[in-house]
Amino acid sequence: MAYVIAEPCIDRNDQSCVAVCPVDCISSVQGLDRKFYIDPNGCIGCGSCEQACPNGAIFEAGALPAEWAGFEWVDATWFADPDQARSAIEAAYPQSLAS
Repeated sequence: MAYVIAEPCIDRNDQSCVAVCPVDCISSVQGLDRKFYIDPNGCIGCGSCEQACPNGAIFEAGALPAEWAGFEWVDATWFADPDQARSAIEAAYPQSLAS
């Protein structure tokens, strides 16, 4: 089962998960993305990323807390249409004007 990166990663892009992923399926574009995304088609379900995440942001898709269930869609969408995924994050979690 694939893993998903949820809300605790937003604006806290620690790269520990990227460093430990044995199949390089965790991505983002620096300066554009506010979180990392896991490719559900590339994820082998090893759990290395979940253990490495200092923010507690990574979950097995079937174990996502209900309030973050939409992140499964966001992660999958990013690999087909990054702008749509970015728009969904911005709509749900607007950046402060003070940022």
